[in-house]
Amino acid sequence: MESPDTYDDEPTNKKENPELQKKIVEAVFSSEALLTPEELEKKYPERKLSPEAMVTRVGPSPTGFMHIGGIYMALISERFAHQTDGIYYLRIEDTDRKREVEGARKIIVDSLHNFELDPDEGERIDGLEHGNYGPYCQSERKDIYGSYIKSLLTTGDAYLCFCSEEELETMQKMQETLGARRGYYGPWAKWRDVPQEDILDELSKGTPYVIRFKSQGDPDKTFIHHDLLKGDVVLSENDLDAVIMKSDGLPTYHLAHAVDDHLMRTSHVLRGDEWLPSVPLHYELFKALGFNLPEYAHISPINKLDNGNKRKLSKRKDPEANVSFYQQKGYPPEAVLEYLLNLANSDFEDWRKENPDASYKEFELKMSRLANSNGPLFDENKLRDTAKEIISKMSAEQVFERVLNWAEINDNQFFVLLNNNKEYWISILGIERGSGSNSRKDISTWSEVYGFYEFFNKEKYQLSNWKSFTSIFDTNEIKRILNEYLTIYDENDSKEEWLEKIRQLCAKFNLAPNLKIYKADKANFKGHIGDLTQCIRFAITGRTQSPDIFEITKILGKDEVLRRLT
Repeated sequence: MESPDTYDDEPTNKKENPELQKKIVEAVFSSEALLTPEELEKKYPERKLSPEAMVTRVGPSPTGFMHIGGIYMALISERFAHQTDGIYYLRIEDTDRKREVEGARKIIVDSLHNFELDPDEGERIDGLEHGNYGPYCQSERKDIYGSYIKSLLTTGDAYLCFCSEEELETMQKMQETLGARRGYYGPWAKWRDVPQEDILDELSKGTPYVIRFKSQGDPDKTFIHHDLLKGDVVLSENDLDAVIMKSDGLPTYHLAHAVDDHLMRTSHVLRGDEWLPSVPLHYELFKALGFNLPEYAHISPINKLDNGNKRKLSKRKDPEANVSFYQQKGYPPEAVLEYLLNLANSDFEDWRKENPDASYKEFELKMSRLANSNGPLFDENKLRDTAKEIISKMSAEQVFERVLNWAEINDNQFFVLLNNNKEYWISILGIERGSGSNSRKDISTWSEVYGFYEFFNKEKYQLSNWKSFTSIFDTNEIKRILNEYLTIYDENDSKEEWLEKIRQLCAKFNLAPNLKIYKADKANFKGHIGDLTQCIRFAITGRTQSPDIFEITKILGKDEVLRRLT
């Protein structure tokens, strides 16, 4: 098996007549004052980085919403670059203007910013491009691509194709009928070897054309592609004469990414494994252009289980594929990032347990671990658990600011409520918070906050519906408990004083003062202290589960507590 570097060398001059070829090139690039490839090499020199430093990129297309897989790829690229003191940059790959969606470019930039993945180079949240290797938007690099396309056309490594859409469709139907491999290659490559005079004739008539790469590969030959994640992969050589410049003058992704990865000095291309079949074409393009290949790592996509079957997270079917899903629900960005890191390297979870207060950026992402991440499964329950852990470590003030910012965009009524009662809501959010591992872990998203603490909204609170309450006590006993509690309730009590009064109240109803005593002697008690406080909790909150009831009464105040108890 041969590697691409051992392809049989073709003559560098593949044209029939140099003068006619020159006319063809001048007809195509007549008005462009293009820099030569040599001049571009000087304009975009090698980066002055250590040999170990990785230069990585994230290259989304502005064709709609930002996929969570794009954040996953960006996170992996950012981590490897910064772990090695390298560069992580954003390149907007927008050469397919037909599929471009208005506003999608801003969505990309905003999404990276919201998930703390602002690039070292490329467009940032301020709307400006940063870095010396731009423009970082492919539609703004037309002249750069033109320089290399012109070079390939001059050497005979590319040619003009005047096939119409109808002709290409007819060709595909014939290939299907004959059982032939689909594509523009060999005997199906109509314009590959036509006389140059015919090319000039079509140009003179103004016939629309594309420019195709003139492949020299043989699909009966194979080579070994060494992938950083997939290992050694045996692939067939490319023989497709792929389009490298469309009729609008813009390049296709294949040509553009090769030029950009070279001139931007990308050392490692980390991309989805759906690009693995394109490797033979990319190898051949890099060689024809005289570029050194970057290292490739083809990453398995995020999957989900659908009726027991594993499939790729889908833009069409799965709302969780869209990053707006996480923003609208109000997942903390760092929770999403930590969850994605665990999908990339499954040992992150153990690292986090050993380093509970460290930044996730202190975790070393490993390529070997990523190689074992063969189509990680998305599980929102695990994401929720991650978010609960992270939110539980935040102060009440931090939670308030996060919820306020989320509500301003997603829930105007809640935003007004928070904004007009800041100290009140900070007190609410501070209940059982900041006590280390004992801090409550109830909230996983900002969208859950109001529902969880809704009973604190005094204006809208409705007295409890006891029909839904299940207890060891009958209705009359519950009334007696609440009446007795009213006689001992004092808003000025400390937590210890309040609890002692509750224990004394337990004796009146034959209840154990704590669970331990109850379990040791169940026969002599009707129940325990929790059964009694459950009645008080339900009367005040309308719920059987809530944060600490003593702290709730402190925040609600005497008048509101009495209103709810009577």
